[in-house]
Amino acid sequence: MPEILGLSGSLRRASVNSMLLRAASQLAPAGTTIEIASIRGIPLYDGDVEEAEGIPPTVQELKRRIAATDGLLIVTPEYNNSIPGVLKNAIDWLSRPPEDIRSVFGARPVAIIGATPGQGSTALAQTAWLPVLRTLGTVPWFGSRVMVSNADEVFDSEGKIIDEKTRKRLEAFINGFAAFVSERRG
Repeated sequence: MPEILGLSGSLRRASVNSMLLRAASQLAPAGTTIEIASIRGIPLYDGDVEEAEGIPPTVQELKRRIAATDGLLIVTPEYNNSIPGVLKNAIDWLSRPPEDIRSVFGARPVAIIGATPGQGSTALAQTAWLPVLRTLGTVPWFGSRVMVSNADEVFDSEGKIIDEKTRKRLEAFINGFAAFVSERRG
């Protein structure tokens, strides 16, 4: 029974990426849970703060939650053709101190999906995450991709997927990632 933690890389309450994460959680196959976590409240990384005050409690709790799961699902927006700063900042904090990287990220299965209200996709952001994930020692899943364009037409006002093609693609993706996580776990 794989347990996956999902992180949305957007802080907006009406974020299409948070909608995509909720949809992924609802489409998880039987026996798989996708628990949704938030990066809200994580301060900007500052080595002086880390030295003087240690790791912030919000970061410590998120590290604990990631370490307790079997896999990590990152749902990333694409800002200026790359990684969103708030999500990168959260990952930077989660990798502190360096000796914790292995317990939080090491050999952890990771998958990346993303959505945008525009006509583009999140392909560049998803690709930009790869060196970060490699550095952290994760095991990325490359079984398929989900890059939702024109997300305002994919979700209704309550955040539910109304586009059947996207729903089927997301469900296939989540099934594939859950199987990968189960295989790695076994």
